[in-house]
Amino acid sequence: MSIHIPNILLAIPRNPITAVGLPLALGFLSGYQSLKVENTNWYHKLAAPAGRPRREVFPFAWTILYLAMGYASHVAVKALDSSVLEVNRNDLSLGIGLYYAQLGLNYLWCTLFFQNHQIGLALVDSTLLTATTWYMTKLLDRATNAEATYFLLPYCAWLGFATYLNAGTWWLNREPKSTPK
Repeated sequence: MSIHIPNILLAIPRNPITAVGLPLALGFLSGYQSLKVENTNWYHKLAAPAGRPRREVFPFAWTILYLAMGYASHVAVKALDSSVLEVNRNDLSLGIGLYYAQLGLNYLWCTLFFQNHQIGLALVDSTLLTATTWYMTKLLDRATNAEATYFLLPYCAWLGFATYLNAGTWWLNREPKSTPK
């Protein structure tokens, strides 16, 4: 299934600087929301699941992941530009479309979790983000001779872990059911 990608969305990842710059910029914008919330009572009162890293780990991990996903988009567009096989062009165009969808879901997660305190909706978003990214990685694998996969697999693994953290946080902080009197 081939989808049409607007030229501007293909032009951004053609250049490796703008390819990594877009997810970095979106990441810094969404991360700013978390900085404002990290020192609030709401955040400090949240129970966290086992294995949650120290908060100082997240900016470093996400910066590396944003760089990797951005470069993977560059690899995908370069493969699309040179691909002659229709099956590869279809996988690449859909994969690039999913790349932009996962960027949107990634940005939305911070708004849902940190700004709106909607842990359950953030979990739905995280689940969709993880599934979208895994499928995108699968589509880009063969069409880029696995080059994009090397950059995306750490992100896929991190999203699985992040979804576990989100699910654990939701579970541990869900409102107790009221019992009828």
